[in-house]
Amino acid sequence: MNDALRKLLANPRVWRGQVQAGDQGWQGLASGYPKLDQQLPGGGWPLNALTEILLEHYGTGELQLLMPALAHLSQPRDDAAEAGWIAWVAPPFEPYPPALQQWGVNLSRVLIVRPKKSAEVLWAAEQALSSGTCVAVLLWPSALDDVASRRLQLAAEKGQSWAIAFRSIKALSQPSAAALRIRLSAGDKGTDLGILKSRGGRPAIVRDYAG
Repeated sequence: MNDALRKLLANPRVWRGQVQAGDQGWQGLASGYPKLDQQLPGGGWPLNALTEILLEHYGTGELQLLMPALAHLSQPRDDAAEAGWIAWVAPPFEPYPPALQQWGVNLSRVLIVRPKKSAEVLWAAEQALSSGTCVAVLLWPSALDDVASRRLQLAAEKGQSWAIAFRSIKALSQPSAAALRIRLSAGDKGTDLGILKSRGGRPAIVRDYAG
């Protein structure tokens, strides 16, 4: 195998059809929900990548879905290094500190970014992701086309950060460069989660993922 081909196959954006993501050493971040982790390559959220969460309206359980992982990321690492920042860019609500603390999130590592213009949301998120100081960046963009999603994906890889974009279900038919794309909806027994796109995985439905 020549050097050019070896470098190409080492690129995390290249998927080899006969190999699953877990076989390539991709270790995901545990979500805190075993039903979900069983369906995700690597056994958890894809780090250093973009995750999109599509929902009909806010309050469908999207924050509960992320809290165990964010709580873990907000704590100091085993090597005693200081934990990175968790940035919230343009949240449509005021985060409730007592609820975050109850989930175990270290509030001293939380940043709230409120751009003055909607056009600045993606710019702020991209800067935070590529900075190398944020372990996760949550954003609520008014629009996110294929080009913008690719920029976020590349910024997440560069800064070794986890990007989470919340989008309307109306964006379901739009293309995206996200490594993971999921849909949340209210089910009979709780919140159902549909995996629409998963790098190295396949579509799946997780009924009452927190149950």
